[in-house]
Amino acid sequence: MRPCDGKNLLLWLAVLTCGLSCAALPAAAADPAIRPPARFVEVPATQQTLQSLRGGGFVLYLRHGHTDNTRADRVPSVDLNDCATQRPLTEEGRQVAARVGEAIRKARIPVAEIRISPMCRVRDTVAIAFPGQAAISDVNLAYTANLTDVQKAPIIANTRQLLSAPVPPGSNRMLVAHAPNLMDLIGYFPREATLVVFRPLGNAGFEYVASVAPAQWPELLR
Repeated sequence: MRPCDGKNLLLWLAVLTCGLSCAALPAAAADPAIRPPARFVEVPATQQTLQSLRGGGFVLYLRHGHTDNTRADRVPSVDLNDCATQRPLTEEGRQVAARVGEAIRKARIPVAEIRISPMCRVRDTVAIAFPGQAAISDVNLAYTANLTDVQKAPIIANTRQLLSAPVPPGSNRMLVAHAPNLMDLIGYFPREATLVVFRPLGNAGFEYVASVAPAQWPELLR
């Protein structure tokens, strides 16, 4: 779970901006999906949701654990290799991450692929929630809140693709990233440590199914 190459966020943003010379990306920047819909209705997961997840074929989007909002990211000097420049998990956030990971295992939800944002709060969440499980660090799952629409475009396009791409039966794809990314994509700002369930539809996109707030797991696992 190594962070992406690059000494700091300025270099990272430069890479993203440079990549927009490709013809497809300006179109993505103008895509109406970047502008969220007026209202999003959150649907709580049920035990039937968990039963469906056991069969695989879904994409799970987990927001990182609880963070210390008094220690904001040092924009524009965020160094992806220096966690001291980034908003960290709190001790509660670490404990919640551990509980959510354990709940996913108790629910017998198979996770074969994990792709994550390179930010430290995400990497720490994954290390705690899924110890020993390999994860792929993806710069195009990084935090979008401090970016322009042009800089957001490849992240939103990548997230859309990962939510839409088919997942083989018997496994689920896990994305661990940030709330602003989903807000930009579908107008939904999940709370920290919330698991969001999507059904991939291939060329037709994806369908939001339900959400599991961290406090909801004990009820679902009864």
